[in-house]
Formats: sequence, C-alpha cells, structure tokens
Amino acid sequence: MDWKFLQGLLSGVNKYSTAFGRIWLSVVFVFRVLVFVVAAERVWSDDQGHFDCNTLQPGCKNICYDYYFPISHIRLWALQLIFVTCPSFMVVLHVAYREDRERKYRAKHGEDTRLYDNPGQKHGGLWWTYLMSLFIKTTFEVTFLYLLHYIYDSFKLPRKVQCDISPCPNLVDCYIARPTEKTVFTYFMVAASVVCVVLNICEIFYLIASRVVNLKQRGSIRTSSRKVHPDMDCDGCKSSLTS
Repeated sequence: MDWKFLQGLLSGVNKYSTAFGRIWLSVVFVFRVLVFVVAAERVWSDDQGHFDCNTLQPGCKNICYDYYFPISHIRLWALQLIFVTCPSFMVVLHVAYREDRERKYRAKHGEDTRLYDNPGQKHGGLWWTYLMSLFIKTTFEVTFLYLLHYIYDSFKLPRKVQCDISPCPNLVDCYIARPTEKTVFTYFMVAASVVCVVLNICEIFYLIASRVVNLKQRGSIRTSSRKVHPDMDCDGCKSSLTS
C-alpha cells in the first residue's frame, strides 16, 4: 500500500489543526505509519508460512491458522489507520467548500468584499465539523482496539496453540513464528493508538473550553454595551429637563 498518498492528503490537515491536532499527526506518521511500513509489515510478511503444526494432515495447518488468526494484525492495523485518518478529510473538504463560496462571492460582489474573514478559522459550521471528526476518530480507535483484543483474546501472542478442528486427526500443537517480537510490536501499536485517543480527548476538551470562553466574552461585551447606552439616554433626559 502506498502510504505517501495518505501522507500528502493529511499534510493539508496540519494547517487547520490545533496544537493537539499537530501532535496527533506527528504520532500517527512517526510512531504508527513509519513503524508499520518499515518494521511491522516485515515481521508479519510470511506469517502463515512459518506457522508450523506437528501433523502432516492436508488442510489441518490452514484450518488452524484461519481459526486463530481470522484477520492478520497487519491488515487490521491498515484498516485502522485508514478509518482513523479519513475523518480528518471532513475538515479539509469543509474548508474547500468555504473557499469555493468565497470565490463565488467575490466574483459576484467584487474583489474587495469578503464572505469569511478566514475560511480556515474554526467557527460556525467548521467548528462542529472539526469536533465531529474528533469524535469519529476516537470512536474508530476504541473500536479497533476492542476488535484486536476480542479477536485474539489478548494483546500477547502465545508461543503455542492447540487445535482439534476437522480435518485435524486429533489435538494438534501449532507454533507461532517469532511470538515475542510480534507481541512487542503489538503492544507498541496499541500504546500509540492509546496516545492518539488521549490526544483526541484533550483536543475535544480544548475546543469546547475555548468555545465556552469565547461565548462568555461575547456575552460580557454585549451586557456591558447594554448598560452603557441607557445611562447615556438618562443623562440626555436630565439635561433636557434642566434646560
């Protein structure tokens, strides 16, 4: 799979992200995509070929491997990276929609007019789109972590598994190639995914807190302006009465 295409698309998200979002992108590329491409794929490159069972019964080895590994770790992580990074494109598409509206507005009303002060500024609908993308990314992360633990019953790979599924003649012992190395990579990828979940949650709280602060500031400005104008009107009334 060509991860350069994904990297090129996500690089445009960086300029619309907060500080937490930029850290999230760095973790995804350095500790997940690069580790996945450089090391993890090679560790699981020929996993089924090195899955040895102490029987020569035709089909027994394939059945046992399919039973204990219904989906490869590599393919599950690849799906996870795709699903986790795709919601970020919602922000890019929303900004592109704003920029297109800005161009049409200027073409109709003149180049000196503006519909948005900054199309990439997170307010209004773009703020909701950004927040929704964070919730979707977090949901996908947690879902894939649950699937990984549910499918393999643990994040640790055993050295030996036993299988008695037909066409195996009896209880067969099967041995996984490089279980310790695969366990280390599994824990590393899980830890990187947990870090991304924490960053997403921090960014969600940051967006909501900054939104609340801005609304309070606007409310205080409006209330202060309302207090000033009635006083001015009363002073004018008093001056007219005295005159």
